[in-house]
Amino acid sequence: MDRTRYTGQLVFGLDIGTRSIVGTVGYRSGSHFVVMAQRIKEHETRAMLDGQIHDIQKVGETIADVKMQLENAVGRRLNEVCIAAAGRVLRTVTTHVEYPFTGDKEVSAEDIYGLVSAGVEQAYQEFLTINEEEEAKFYCVGHSVVRFYLNGYPMGNLEGHKARTIGVDLIATFLPDDVVDGLYKAVELAGLSVASLTLEPIAAIQLAIPERFRMLNIALLDVGAGTTDISITNDGCILAYGMIPVAGDALTEEIARHCLVDFATAEQIKRDAGEMDTVSFTDIMLLPQTISSEEIKGVVAGLIENMAEQAAEKIKELNGDKAVSAVFVVGGGGKMPGYTDAVADKLEIARERVALRGEEVMQQIIFEEEVKKDSLLVTPVGICLNFYEQSNNFIFVSFNDSRIKIYDNNKLSVADAAMQAQFPNDGLFPKRGRAVTFTVNGRQRMARGELGEAAIIIVNGERGDINTPIHANDIIKVIESTAGEPAHMTLGALPETGESLSVYVNDKKVKVPRFTSVNGVLKSNYYEIQDQDAVEILNYYTVKQLTEFMDVVIDPYMNLYVNNKLADMDTPVYENFSVVWTMEDYASLAANTYSGSQEIEQESYVQNQQEEYSSKQNEGQQKEEGVYQPVQATDGENAVIQIIVNKRPITLSGKPGYVYVDIFDVIDFDLSKTRGKGIVATLNGRPAQYLEPIHSGDVMEVYWRN
Repeated sequence: MDRTRYTGQLVFGLDIGTRSIVGTVGYRSGSHFVVMAQRIKEHETRAMLDGQIHDIQKVGETIADVKMQLENAVGRRLNEVCIAAAGRVLRTVTTHVEYPFTGDKEVSAEDIYGLVSAGVEQAYQEFLTINEEEEAKFYCVGHSVVRFYLNGYPMGNLEGHKARTIGVDLIATFLPDDVVDGLYKAVELAGLSVASLTLEPIAAIQLAIPERFRMLNIALLDVGAGTTDISITNDGCILAYGMIPVAGDALTEEIARHCLVDFATAEQIKRDAGEMDTVSFTDIMLLPQTISSEEIKGVVAGLIENMAEQAAEKIKELNGDKAVSAVFVVGGGGKMPGYTDAVADKLEIARERVALRGEEVMQQIIFEEEVKKDSLLVTPVGICLNFYEQSNNFIFVSFNDSRIKIYDNNKLSVADAAMQAQFPNDGLFPKRGRAVTFTVNGRQRMARGELGEAAIIIVNGERGDINTPIHANDIIKVIESTAGEPAHMTLGALPETGESLSVYVNDKKVKVPRFTSVNGVLKSNYYEIQDQDAVEILNYYTVKQLTEFMDVVIDPYMNLYVNNKLADMDTPVYENFSVVWTMEDYASLAANTYSGSQEIEQESYVQNQQEEYSSKQNEGQQKEEGVYQPVQATDGENAVIQIIVNKRPITLSGKPGYVYVDIFDVIDFDLSKTRGKGIVATLNGRPAQYLEPIHSGDVMEVYWRN
């Protein structure tokens, strides 16, 4: 193929390793990935240690050199690159999130996205809690779904199923800011921008353990120069990621000490020992030396045992304290003779179940150049393949005039930027005003405040909301949401205060509103409830309160009866109780009956009662208030009746009907001056009730009792 004439999308991947940088350029063709060119350049100095960049300038220069070689090879300018971060300081959090629906609902792609997003956010919050004393700032650089749940049961794919609840187990991975920044700056020095960033263990597993093998409990060891990255699969999922801070460089350093050579010479001795029986070299004293491969193996045997033991222990830790079924090994450090056998022995599994992965996992990889397919190429090619699976990278945006960096999953919104900027979550949504908490008859109540205004969100000068998509270099301004009005509630708004109390006074039904006290003090329905108020809705009147509300005066010598039992003025009167008394102030009652309105204003009466009510609280006396509703005359023609009062005939006219007290309008009986102990009133020879109807022919007597 004429590479200069290929016009499709090229993927440029860089494996920025501790010892060398491997650049790969290729493209996808059907089910295959075609590697057009690959170039490797070792660091001239130890610019990287344990997978982390120490000299950004030197690493940037090496990347630029590799880039130039690849551009010459493919005849194209390379502007974007896919990179991977080593797991040297990788942190992971495994979390579980469930989302309930209100009923059975068909699960959509949006539901799944929301569930996973909630999982990532929860993992981030858990990470911050676990690492609250960590000074370095960490970024979530990726996540893997372990498994989904449908109504509590494991499910491979939720979309399209009907569910009451959906859930997810998820692994989120975090790297410190300085690691990510170092990679980005080195790449930018080479004139490149990052197209995607992944983790080296994720990139390696892309190629080394295809999805069809992930149903098995397998560990992947990517043994590099400075670190050994570890991934665990089972049940079709990537279960865990991990790392141990020891790899091939530890072996090289031991050889350097034994052979008395510099690091570069020791690295060459290590490589040659895997291919030759004897290795020749010159030591730092410029003396020629020869060493057998067997001696080299003996020199590093102890370290290999230690590396294998650490790897095995980490595998067990990540796999629930048990060994895996098999281990795939990739990376140059894993090629050291004896390493795979030592890992198998430490895990106590068969040696043939721990093996290097190289050519056998590259059946779908086509190299246009002559390249030996071995374990060294797994991670570099995996970085390129990851571009198709997860074209993620970090982007920079301005959030309220601060530059922040976000890991881009192609679905970023203002909410993601706000979370990364640590903008308070309640600053995005309308806040309620201060609530008022109080009790009503001992039971807790709360009046909620009003909702305020939502946050004002501007993205690139245009109004947006928390779901507005964002992209690199967007300018976001957020004015925090406001709180609404505090809660305002009067006693009259309580449903209990609108309920009247019904009692029977001299066989007539009387409705009175209930008394309400606040913190032991009688209050009107216009009182505004305050926080922690104790409100009591009283469910009875005393006889005295009832008479005062009805504005009648009771003969002190007349017997009082409540529910047909002898009572006094302090006897409580509850719902539907009956009260019998003889009134002294008939004129007042008559005026109230026919003045056009019998209703008494509750507010003025309650205010008159406050002082007396409060002074009697210690005696346990409670009061309520009410409205007296007498029987009203019906409309109709005026009637004329003739009656006998005190043995004299009397004619009543001008009204549609008459009651007993009407006789005081026409007889000579001075109610303003007391002339005895009480008034005796009869109707047809029996005690009269003053509001009972009278008719023609009735015989009445009214006189003072001595």
